[in-house]
Amino acid sequence: MAFFDSFRERLQLLNQLKPKNLKKLGPSRLTDVIDKEAVRARRRVEELQTRYPSADNRELAQRLIDQKKNLAGMAGGISGVFGVITVPADLLIMVWLQLSMLVDLATLHKVSLKSERARKELLDIFGYANGIGPMQRSSPKVLGKLASVLLQKGGFSTLGRAMPLVAAPISAYLNNHHIQQVGDHALRHYNGFERAGAKARAKPADD
Repeated sequence: MAFFDSFRERLQLLNQLKPKNLKKLGPSRLTDVIDKEAVRARRRVEELQTRYPSADNRELAQRLIDQKKNLAGMAGGISGVFGVITVPADLLIMVWLQLSMLVDLATLHKVSLKSERARKELLDIFGYANGIGPMQRSSPKVLGKLASVLLQKGGFSTLGRAMPLVAAPISAYLNNHHIQQVGDHALRHYNGFERAGAKARAKPADD
């Protein structure tokens, strides 16, 4: 089962790497990306919970992060071969993978992404984790523009693209490492959210 899940995710990534699909992905609105990934995230979280029934949220979260790390490493390995020509595509895929992972983690922590507040919170996590800061009203609304902002803010060095022809294994490793950093940032936030929710639910019983 795990093999087929991984294979399915890899096929999805390879499909997104096709030029025609990258063109479609670029102008995608961030809210639409979150909505689409939320449907997939529920499936991914449910599959993990079924496969690892005794695992707590911390373990499940790391498994979700690892899934995206594997895909990020794969994307870095592919784009690293071609060098600087594919940097925009690499950044676009990385932004998409990060948002997908953040949706996974929010779903795991029972955050309802149907609310505008929860979506903004998720995008703020992305912004802070990438050194962009909070996503204000004037912030990018589409995926391609967000990738461009990330590039301007240091996307080359952040995602291992400081050298035009960086070796594929190095690019893959740095993409992998960055995904882990973004995941850790999200977990610090959502773990606090989960604790606050538990405290609020327990309060009436203490009164």
